[in-house]
Amino acid sequence: MSIGIVGYAFSASLFLLFSVLLLTSWRGRIEGTFLLIASVTSACWALTAVAFQVQESALTVSTYQLFEIAKNLAWFGFLFRLLKTLKEAAGSASGAMVYAPSAIFTVSAVLIGVELLAQSFPIVRSWGGTASLQLVGHLGFALAGLVLIEQLFRSTRPEMRWAVKYLYFGMGTLFVYDLFLYADALMFKQVDTTLWQARGFTSALVVPFVAIAATRNPSWSVRVFVSRQVVFHATTLLFAGAYLVLMAAVGYYIRFYGGTWGKATQIVFVFAGVCFLAATLFSGTLRGKLKVFVNKHFFSYKYDWRDEWLRVVQTLSDGRGGDEIRTRVIQSISDSVDAGGGYLWMQDNNGRYQCTSRWQAPGLNLAIDVKEELITYFTRSDWIIDLDEWASLPGRYDNLEIGEQLIGVEDAWLIVPIKHHEILIGFVLLIRPQSFRSINWEDRDLIKAAAKQAGSYLVLLQTSEALNQANQFEAFNRLSAFVVHDLKNLIAQLELVAKNAERHRNNPAFMDDAVKTIGNAVNKMGRLLAQLRQGRFESSKTEQFFIEESVAQAVNELYGYSPKPNLTINDDFLKIIADKDRFTAVMIHMIKNAQEASQANGRVSVSVDRIEDNAKITIEDNGAGMDEAFIKEKLFRPFQTTKGNAGMGIGVYETREYVSSLKGSLTVESERDVGTRFTISIPLIPSAESTGHHSATAEAKL
Repeated sequence: MSIGIVGYAFSASLFLLFSVLLLTSWRGRIEGTFLLIASVTSACWALTAVAFQVQESALTVSTYQLFEIAKNLAWFGFLFRLLKTLKEAAGSASGAMVYAPSAIFTVSAVLIGVELLAQSFPIVRSWGGTASLQLVGHLGFALAGLVLIEQLFRSTRPEMRWAVKYLYFGMGTLFVYDLFLYADALMFKQVDTTLWQARGFTSALVVPFVAIAATRNPSWSVRVFVSRQVVFHATTLLFAGAYLVLMAAVGYYIRFYGGTWGKATQIVFVFAGVCFLAATLFSGTLRGKLKVFVNKHFFSYKYDWRDEWLRVVQTLSDGRGGDEIRTRVIQSISDSVDAGGGYLWMQDNNGRYQCTSRWQAPGLNLAIDVKEELITYFTRSDWIIDLDEWASLPGRYDNLEIGEQLIGVEDAWLIVPIKHHEILIGFVLLIRPQSFRSINWEDRDLIKAAAKQAGSYLVLLQTSEALNQANQFEAFNRLSAFVVHDLKNLIAQLELVAKNAERHRNNPAFMDDAVKTIGNAVNKMGRLLAQLRQGRFESSKTEQFFIEESVAQAVNELYGYSPKPNLTINDDFLKIIADKDRFTAVMIHMIKNAQEASQANGRVSVSVDRIEDNAKITIEDNGAGMDEAFIKEKLFRPFQTTKGNAGMGIGVYETREYVSSLKGSLTVESERDVGTRFTISIPLIPSAESTGHHSATAEAKL
């Protein structure tokens, strides 16, 4: 079998396959019709060339000549249709664009007439020079084709050349080869057999270029679609097959020339090659690079959007709990660009953005204040921040300043905002993938789509958690009704005691103290009753007082419990405006918590300091401590407690809410089996008077 038969058969197979793809995806557009006709005609031309080589006869020669003319006409028709479309899109264009196609078509028609005349009438064929006349006709087709390609390229707008450049390149290559073939034949008065046989392979090379152009032009209505997974796996198998063939060839060479060691060396070589191939195919880096290669060179769009959207929805839907959904949010966005992992920041009750979740990344405890530039930037824009681009071209991000702690995260790559109805829910920091890659507009669109879907899930999660918390508070309010009933009875009893005590006027000092004590108890319980009825703790009265006095009072009340609290007042005259009774109750609760968390022989220390215009109260113990997960997820949530049935789990939550109402803050540092430190910071009353300062260490006593 000659190489010419193989080449033309290969060309016919490719054109037939391309025609089938066109036929199954064609929707009746005129450009698709012309392209389909050109492809089918080219396949028939290649098949007649095969038949001509198998058995040369007058019939096969005439058929081949007619199909070559038909092939040229079909491709000219398709190219003329594209030129007409460009002319209509351009409107009033240059004169060359209007008249050049007509001139080219006229020359082509004359040449076609010469071809048909030479083929159809024996009397003309008997004239001298008819063979040269046929060659001139074929040469004219090649010249006309090149001129037409040049016209098309010049008439295509620069931004549109990306879609059709492969068509121009493929058809231009075909016409250049024909020009060379028939110019050589005209010079030597006969067609060179070798050049003509190689023509089958050159025409086959045109098919991939035309197919790529077809995928990039939806207006042709030729949606040549092959799944990315199919192309990826087919490419992998192709490379693997070529590799195995190469290994087999080298192994055969080793066996043939290896002498007595040849067969054993061949076996070892082939086995090592197979092991290397298996290890390579399991490489994530290689798969990532191969995906980039396939998407870049075989498809007009980088992603299969249907598959990507289904993947995002499936990933998010698999999350069943709050923490799992947050982790799934990171995973769904990370998988869009093959990121190595990531972190999620969400806003807490204090307005700060806390790192709440992570996926395939080490632990990170980092909070972002709502006033930082990054949050402001994301509030007004949903642009994804590429940290590499931000470092080299900060002007593209309005010279945004990002905190050193955030950009210092190992392998930090992209920062993606998550919004819902233009409200910033949080943001995700993606970790750089194993293999280097850059992102383009399509990557950004996919990430934004995944982030929008993730934002809906996060908002739904927040709503669900808020509803659950509201239900818990409702249960707490129902429980409070029983407490209110008991308090009523207690108040009634105390009122009766106060009335009976008035009879004992013989001891005025005793009676005055008793009345005062009981009256205060009645006032306190009445105020608590009103607050419980409202379902929240509100201050009924505010006054100016010194913090150190309230803290000392709390320490004195708890001094009878073990371990005894040790009070250190480093600054005094720290005045605030608040409900002194409630503030003292908060201090009692926090100190009591420290005592309950420690052993009887443990240590509980309380200190009062002044930091600029704020009072700082530190309560520290060396008790059991808490882990980071409990602090982040449960400590400040209502009804979460480590005391079992002994506690309701609302003390620390209520303390933080009350301190926040005073424009203060509550922070905690703790470690398992080491201890816990609570720090309360509260703004002081601005005063023009100088405050006294002394350093004293006092042990409160009952």
